[in-house]
Amino acid sequence: MDVENAVILFSLVSGVTGIAYGVYLGFWVLRQEAGNETMQKIALAIQEGASAYLKRQYRTVGMVAIVMFFILLLVFDLLTAMGFLVGAVASATAGFVGMVIAVRANVRTAHAASSGLKPALNVAFRGGAVTGLLLIGLGLVALAGFYAIAKGIAGPEKAVHALISLGFGGSLISVFARVGGGIFTKAADIGADLVGKIEAGIPEDDPRNPAVIADNVGDNVGDCAGMAADLFETYAVTIVAAMVLAFSLFPGQIEPVLYPLVLGGVTIFATILGTLFVKVGPDGAIMSALYKGLFVSGGLAAVAFYPVTTSMLDGIGGVSGVSYFFAALIGLVVTLALVFITDYYTSTRYSPVQEIVKASETGHATNIIAGLAVGMQSTTWPVVVIGAGILASFFLCGGAEQGGLYGVAVAAVSMLSMAGIIVAIDAFGPITDNAGGIAEMSKLGPNIRKITDALDAVGNTTKAVTKGYAIGSAGLAAIVLFAEYARVARGGSQVIDFNLSNPLILVGLFLGGMLPFIFGSLCMKAVGQAGGLVVEEVRRQFREIKGIMEGTGKPEYGTCVDIVTKAALRKMLVPGLIPVIAPILVGFILGPAALGGVLVGSIVTGLFLAIMMTGGGGAWDNAKKLIEEQGKKGTELHKAAVTGDTVGDPFKDTAGPAINPMIKVMNIVALLIIPLIVSH
Repeated sequence: MDVENAVILFSLVSGVTGIAYGVYLGFWVLRQEAGNETMQKIALAIQEGASAYLKRQYRTVGMVAIVMFFILLLVFDLLTAMGFLVGAVASATAGFVGMVIAVRANVRTAHAASSGLKPALNVAFRGGAVTGLLLIGLGLVALAGFYAIAKGIAGPEKAVHALISLGFGGSLISVFARVGGGIFTKAADIGADLVGKIEAGIPEDDPRNPAVIADNVGDNVGDCAGMAADLFETYAVTIVAAMVLAFSLFPGQIEPVLYPLVLGGVTIFATILGTLFVKVGPDGAIMSALYKGLFVSGGLAAVAFYPVTTSMLDGIGGVSGVSYFFAALIGLVVTLALVFITDYYTSTRYSPVQEIVKASETGHATNIIAGLAVGMQSTTWPVVVIGAGILASFFLCGGAEQGGLYGVAVAAVSMLSMAGIIVAIDAFGPITDNAGGIAEMSKLGPNIRKITDALDAVGNTTKAVTKGYAIGSAGLAAIVLFAEYARVARGGSQVIDFNLSNPLILVGLFLGGMLPFIFGSLCMKAVGQAGGLVVEEVRRQFREIKGIMEGTGKPEYGTCVDIVTKAALRKMLVPGLIPVIAPILVGFILGPAALGGVLVGSIVTGLFLAIMMTGGGGAWDNAKKLIEEQGKKGTELHKAAVTGDTVGDPFKDTAGPAINPMIKVMNIVALLIIPLIVSH
């Protein structure tokens, strides 16, 4: 068996193994006890709301995808159009199936808490691991399988180009899932908090709050399905970008083209083994238990990378296999660094969050000022780490020679190969959040609520940490995509000047720098408007339905779910189409040089804006949590923190995370259309 067939077979086996283990964990979760009748009724309402929303979202996005399929068919060919379809279906499947398990793991986590912290953590983490394993398993099967089929039909060059459209399919689903899910979850959350906590003075997840079910639904469609689609897309796009770049840089050499698939396959096995080490120690430290799984997965991957890299890449581009191995290690180091940096800025254990708590003592305005300051400050070290990773991997692998760019791609693929365990830790967050809500609404005992609160507090931090990872990986992936765009653009018969003295480049930089702000503002405005509708509805129900506050009247939960569903689907279309339309307009009107400027401008401002929003939003959220842990609910201090959290919610869960796929969609679209706007 030749190298190519062996790699494809290994990739398919690895991907199927990841999917199979994910399915096994899913069935294990479903076999756990689901609690009493009240808990099951609440969980069923969350399940129905989440499934109904995602089905309507995918139906809406499906219509856009069908139009895009026929456009690609007419402009390119059937293979390119089919690649788009495969990427879109795989991304949607990863998000939907993961969410289906998450909304069933929540009630089982709440019930397991009656037996202690260890069983509850086990259920919550395994529920999240289903999403992570499905993501990397489906991603690798889709990429390796489609490449093999496309190569057999049309040859290697067209197969590689068709892979770009596969990445585009995943990207399109991702941006809509992030925007739509983010609008849903934060509109419901804001409506529940502003009227419930501040105006009515009732606890979070109180069953008297009409928006409480919508809030719990939102945790799943935003933080679970949305994050899964986001990281599936980043995972697929990064592997595709590395394969396309290798095909261009090293013609006739198949090993560097296939190497990203091997890294992905190796890390699936490392991830499966890593999940087995997530166990609470004698000290009961939940975050340490999760980090054990991350460290074991990363350590095993690092060990396995050495023989794979040195055997496949030695001498490629005049660079030793050991140098490429160190580039892969840099990707793993960047992953760990971003996790710890985000943890520092968003965890209750460190000074940034504690400074926001202190600022809340003097009111709402000082809380907002402190949160914005923390968000801005949180951009520094991630950008330094990403920059250092790019430079180190570039110069380790030959610098300006061909191997340098490929070294950056290797670091990016290595970083994204960890997506499975990262998503498992992320999906743990919405599961534990829902478990706490179900425990509150079911009026379970204080001992159970203490465990679910502890899990929820850690889940809050893990959601922020994984968003930091997602943004950093998106930055690296976008740079690899841009490198290929610039190479293709320069390869045309036109003389393209990428010098900053070219006014087209400067105009492109300004336009690209503007786009993440316009995109983010539309997302924020959508959350504010939809949240306002929920506020009005919750106030109406408190006013008109007799006995709600006394517990004798039943709130109309479904009305709030319906309001945010319609608002999210209506308002996600315009921001979702911006990254598709903008590069097409700039490319055909101003040309490839200006489009190159747009891509660079969007990467730079998008990276800073996304980190600022997610870092600041996570810090605001945990500042509120820390005040609640101190027993100060209902105080003026707490009300100021709730205001900050309300502002930070669309920052960290809507606009900030959605900028990741937005940047990559723009780069993928540019890479797809560059042959059309550069004459060869």
